[in-house]
Amino acid sequence: MTEFLNVDGGTIAYEVTGSGPLVVLAHGMGDSRESYRFVTPQLAAAGYRVAAVDLRGCGESSVGWPSYSRTDIAGDLIAVIRHLGGLAVLVGQSISGGAATIAAAQAPELITGIVEIAPFTRPTSMRLGDFRHTHYRRGAFRLLGTGLLGSVKLWRSYRALAFPGVKPADWAVDVQRVDALMREPGRMKAMQKMGLSAPKDAGAQLGNVRCPVLIIEGTQDPDWVDPRAEGEAIVAAMPAGLARLELVEGAGHYPHTQYPDRTAALILSFLRDHA
Repeated sequence: MTEFLNVDGGTIAYEVTGSGPLVVLAHGMGDSRESYRFVTPQLAAAGYRVAAVDLRGCGESSVGWPSYSRTDIAGDLIAVIRHLGGLAVLVGQSISGGAATIAAAQAPELITGIVEIAPFTRPTSMRLGDFRHTHYRRGAFRLLGTGLLGSVKLWRSYRALAFPGVKPADWAVDVQRVDALMREPGRMKAMQKMGLSAPKDAGAQLGNVRCPVLIIEGTQDPDWVDPRAEGEAIVAAMPAGLARLELVEGAGHYPHTQYPDRTAALILSFLRDHA
């Protein structure tokens, strides 16, 4: 059942499943908490209270926010964690991975660990040579086109590329779900603004994180020429010994949806030590 939390600027929707130590799940741009539909039941069955959150402008959360930066998203997630009693492990994917970095640095009293899945959590720059890599070039052009044109068709095309090879069992239904979501008033505009938000704010906080961190990267993620190198760079930017990297072989930008069992196993192993 959807619950709502009023924060400055709008309303955040979330859904709580299970009981036990708190785990908060935050999705990437252009999606909703349904992104975790396969992982949430596994975490709840393992004895955790799982709060899956719709980011501002996404899912059932309100639209029309003044900005959509990672710092803004982090503030919303901190508010949800505080509202639910604090002491949570925060899981963030893509833009929410960057938000998790900021939240952990800003509210260490509330967050006992963070998991970042395919995170955009540090500034990177495109190099001309990167476009020699077909998977990266195709993904970059589709993302750029979506941002510039607000095209649902291009966003659908990018998502298909971001699930290389294996697709979820409910792929056709999920494509329709995301298409319908992005056609709701204000949703595409929210995603465009998220896409324009550079991760400088998250990168500035990497060295300030004090809780344990798990970085999960898909080896076939089209958002980076070398996903392993990106994950290793994030680990290196955090205090020594704090973070570790795990790779999901064959996964793209959504390992938690494409290979939920593998991803859930990695998260559960982390939770056993840090929840």
